[in-house]
Amino acid sequence: MTESPSAGTPVRLDEVRFSYERTSLRFDVSFQPGAITAVMGASGSGKSTLLNLVAGFEVPESGRVLIGQEDVTNLSPADRPVSMMFQENNLFAHLDVERNVGLGRSPSLRLTNDDRKMVADALARTGLSGKERRLPRELSGGERQRVALARVLVRNRPVLLLDEPFGSLGPALRADMLDLLRDVQSERAMTVLLVTHQPEDARRVASHIVFLEEGSVVASDLTDNFFADGGPEAFRHYIGEKITDSARKRT
Repeated sequence: MTESPSAGTPVRLDEVRFSYERTSLRFDVSFQPGAITAVMGASGSGKSTLLNLVAGFEVPESGRVLIGQEDVTNLSPADRPVSMMFQENNLFAHLDVERNVGLGRSPSLRLTNDDRKMVADALARTGLSGKERRLPRELSGGERQRVALARVLVRNRPVLLLDEPFGSLGPALRADMLDLLRDVQSERAMTVLLVTHQPEDARRVASHIVFLEEGSVVASDLTDNFFADGGPEAFRHYIGEKITDSARKRT
């Protein structure tokens, strides 16, 4: 990839079709390069599958996955310029913070001096300096997510995929992690796809929203336009259902 850092790396699913069991999905969508896009929709609409297709964990039945100017449809996940964060954070319980992050540089943990400097810088950037020797069980939920984000930083890939990584955190911690994500994305001009069920998360960090319904993209636009009067009907219905559910719980 030869994208300039300031421009970011475009991501496109070009007439991608994928199915499992009795579910058929079709994605034809481009994601804004160098920006955070929130991928939203009801449970089962295909959000995680969309990320997996970009990452290479799933292979389309037809269509193309394009990252930058390259067709990566048949490339393995390891060969794609992509990092991914999951809600479970995927830390190794027997490895301390420093080594969990170091895996982002070398799966064998054979780190050069430059690698170790990158790990130290990433830990400092995510507020983990001084906690290098702690095991995951000795960390809070927010700290574990910071370790996962630090590992993403040392991988230094231009595309970052996040599948509800902060969903298990309380509101204050989630807001802190979203702000950190926004700051890091701005510094590196990464193209970020963030799956979230929370409209407030999208408003906080995403410049664009892609909304899915029943396995396809039904709306894609600026975040401000989604929340404006006359925003996409499917999205307004989705928010309305959440508000109704919340009100029902209070009564």
